[in-house]
Amino acid sequence: MSGNSVRSLLVYVHFPYCLKKCPYCDFASYPATADRIDHVRYADAIIAELGLRAGSIPADAELASVFFGGGTPSLWEPKELGRALKAIRAAVPRERGDLEVTVECNPSSFDERRASAMLDQGVNRVSIGIQSLDSERLAFLGRLHDADGGLEALRAAMRAGFTRVSGDLIFGVQGGRPQTSQAASCEVDRVAETGVRHLSAYGLTIESGTQFGELHRKGRLPVATDDVVVDSFFAIEEALTARGFSHYEISNYAVPGEEARHNLGYWRGADYLGLGCAAVGTMSRADGTALRHKNHPDPGRYMKGVFAGAPTLAEEEVLSAEMRLQERIMLGLRLERGLDLAEAGRALGVDPFTPERRAAIDRLAASNRLLVEGSHLRVAPQARALTDGIVAALF
Repeated sequence: MSGNSVRSLLVYVHFPYCLKKCPYCDFASYPATADRIDHVRYADAIIAELGLRAGSIPADAELASVFFGGGTPSLWEPKELGRALKAIRAAVPRERGDLEVTVECNPSSFDERRASAMLDQGVNRVSIGIQSLDSERLAFLGRLHDADGGLEALRAAMRAGFTRVSGDLIFGVQGGRPQTSQAASCEVDRVAETGVRHLSAYGLTIESGTQFGELHRKGRLPVATDDVVVDSFFAIEEALTARGFSHYEISNYAVPGEEARHNLGYWRGADYLGLGCAAVGTMSRADGTALRHKNHPDPGRYMKGVFAGAPTLAEEEVLSAEMRLQERIMLGLRLERGLDLAEAGRALGVDPFTPERRAAIDRLAASNRLLVEGSHLRVAPQARALTDGIVAALF
């Protein structure tokens, strides 16, 4: 490739169907068995939307990653997923030689045969939603697989030939068998023992509009105390760093070199194109602002719109340079390495060091929550469980 500058582009594809809606899930997802999904029509819709949005793809764009999320995209027929992927690759002027293509998978719709079919279609990374290795907690979370099924899905991916496999776990679960910090540590150890080189560990969050949200509103949902959540956070960190994993982002661990490049792109402020119902996309503009769209969450309305020649939007907004800077701070401080605030401001054409922000930085540094080296900021290791509050203070 020539020495011309390129702009990194990420593509997110939302597949909205799943076998069962989990009680904690607030994503756009709709229960359906594989035989009730029109796999071909949904791929056609993605390709149609891609054609409609082709004009927004910069001439200097370089495709860095494609991420199929949901829902449960491992339910999608691999041939149709592959057809959508092929169209995406053809639509972007350039692509990285190490293009990352990730599919989110659930153990209940994933086995060695499906893994092999995905590899054949150009997928080179899978992220498998294990969530727990305890039968009672899995039942509480509404999962369809058991503990053995979660571990087997990881092994099946590796047997099929995937070298980039990630496992997802949820901690702070108090329903079923209440989880202690020691139990959380044991679970990540067992996942790491399979040989995976990336692991995500998320604290259970209760969102309004979900089954758990309604139970919580009524006072009928067991919820972990802050102390249990924080203890589990650091117990997981200790277990995985002892195994050579880097805690490179608040919820993510990787053997060095195996970080999720797609998510790193989000955290570093890269442009991303969103395709599919409920998908969000954000494309930067020359004046430091960005245009963000969110597609309609209903699959039927989404498909009707793109086939009629116009995506059906739920939202569209212009993000000011200051709004984008706040996002850069929020996402950049999730990373272990933090961010260079001066560099972020320069890229967006705004002065990031307002008097209020400087004062907040000084307060956070004085309380040993924020490490400051020139214009580079990062959350102190002992304060990483408090990142959300630290970020809020900088707004």
